[in-house]
Parts: sequence; C-alpha cells; structure tokens
Amino acid sequence: MILHPAALALLLIALLVSGLGIYAGYYGVRILARWDPVSGSEEQLELERRTYLISTIMSYILSFELMSLFLFVYTADDLHTLFTGAMCAAGTLAVNPFGYPALLIKIVNFLLAGVWLIVNYADNKGYDYPLIKIKYELLNLLVPLLALECCLLFAYFAGIKPNIITSCCGSLFSRESVSLGGNLSSLPHLPMQMAFFSGMIITALSGLYYYLRGRACYLFSISATVTFLISTTSIISFICLYFYELPTHHCPFCLLQKEYYYVGYLLYATLFSGAVAGIGAGLLMPFRKIGSLLHIIPGIQRSLTLITLVCYLIFSLITVWKIVFSALKLG
Repeated sequence: MILHPAALALLLIALLVSGLGIYAGYYGVRILARWDPVSGSEEQLELERRTYLISTIMSYILSFELMSLFLFVYTADDLHTLFTGAMCAAGTLAVNPFGYPALLIKIVNFLLAGVWLIVNYADNKGYDYPLIKIKYELLNLLVPLLALECCLLFAYFAGIKPNIITSCCGSLFSRESVSLGGNLSSLPHLPMQMAFFSGMIITALSGLYYYLRGRACYLFSISATVTFLISTTSIISFICLYFYELPTHHCPFCLLQKEYYYVGYLLYATLFSGAVAGIGAGLLMPFRKIGSLLHIIPGIQRSLTLITLVCYLIFSLITVWKIVFSALKLG
C-alpha cells in the first residue's frame, strides 16, 4: 500500500517537511544562541541571511503541511473499499495501530504550523526581526512533531495489508464502544448543543467587541480555542446525526463522502482555519508594544479575528440549516 500514489505523495511531503524542518531547527538553535541584532559581525550577517532563507522555505513547506491533513483524510476515505468491514476513513485508519495516532499528530501539527505562519508573517513585517527568537522557539517545538508524523505515516502505510478485516464506523463510534469515539458518541445531545451554541455566541460577541473596540483579545482567543474543542466533539455527539438522519450514526468521517456532498471538508476547513486564526490573534497580544510592530500587529489581529468570525459563522450556519431542515428530530 505504500506505493499507492496518494500515499507516496503524503510520504514525500512528510519527508520534505521534516527534513527541511530539521535543517531549519539546526540554524534555529544557532540563532537562539548567537543572535545579536546590534552586532555587525560576519556571523550576524550570515544568520540574518540564513533566517530570511529559512523563513521563505518554511512558509511554503508548512503551507503544504496544512493541505496534507485533508489529503491524508481523503486518502484514508478513498482506500476504504479495499478492506473488508470498512465503510469510510474510520475503518481504514483502524487497520493498524498507527492510523489514528498519525491523524492526531497531523491535527496538532496543522494547528502549530498555522500559528507559526502567523508569527512568521508578523515578524517579517518588522524591520528588526522582533519575533525572531519566539519564532525559532516555536519551530524547535514543531520540528520533532513533524519528524514523528513522518515516522507514523511511514509505519501506517507500510503496515497496511489488503486482506485485513477492520471495524466499521458503526462499531468504532457507537455508544457501546469503550474507545474515545464511543465516549464522545455517548455525550448527551442537549447539553452538547447548549455548550456548542454558547461557545459560538461568546466567541462572536468577544470577537466583534475586539474588532470594533480593540479590547478583550485574550477572551476572544480563549473562547475561540474552547469553541474549537467543543465543536469537534459536537460533530461526533450530535451534528453529524442531522446529516445522516440516523440517531445512532456518530461517524465524523462519512461526512466526507459523496452521499453527503463532501460537506465534511467545508465543515472541517472552516473550523480548523477559524481555530488557527483565533489562537494566533491571542498569541500576538504580548508583542503589541514592540516598537517596530506597534502599528502592525493590531491590524494583523483584526484580520485574524475577522477570519475566525467568518469561518465560525459558516460552520454555525451549516449546522443550524441542517438541524432545522433535517428529517431527524432529537429530543
């Protein structure tokens, strides 16, 4: 299975990202140890040239990392027809012990890569590299996770055997299952709906308040992050039920299939993009008073806030539309 075109593409992306990440991390350690912006030494000039090159390379590479999450899920869904018992990506990811860990680490890397791109963008706007050390500290945190992702992907695709009998999403995400999916499926509908809509309302109000008044950015960022976690749980708990119009089908992956017009890709893209922008807005808050970024960061934060509000609004509108017009009515 490792020779499947999509699997090869994912592995090549992972190798490229992790390899260049290690290269960037090596110079990141040097920069953290020896960076001196007031020095005119040859070493400082070399580091400045090197950091510009690394920033450019990592901007493109981490953009590929963001897109590879959706390619990985699409590939897992596309391969489900090869395995007995699999009905969607849920079964494909369960064919060996590395599938779901690979998905989890890709989600974590998606969020961290998105945040790094935001910090890098802000740093490049300053004439004196004001966030250089923050940027490379974050990169050095990300690099081991990128290498781990590469190893997990290789182990997953190398360990796939076509004659494996796997579990279907109905058993993996049933109330009777003792797995994490089963626990999330068991969450009561009404409290989860209240938590979901409350989180969206608080995020919208705090985001609008910050966008218009420039205050309460931390409240907005925290609420956007918490709402992201609640929303991902809500997809399994109750949102997907309205799309399937079945009270027992809690699979978060069937939403990605043709029968449901691939709506899952739009839901997950808006949710993850909104979360990254919301986290990034709060992360930039401590650096607003840096001289070279004094008039730059507030504008970036407003743009990120608007992105989160638009993305979460689209996610909420799709959810409400389906709840209202679905043939399924939950008590």
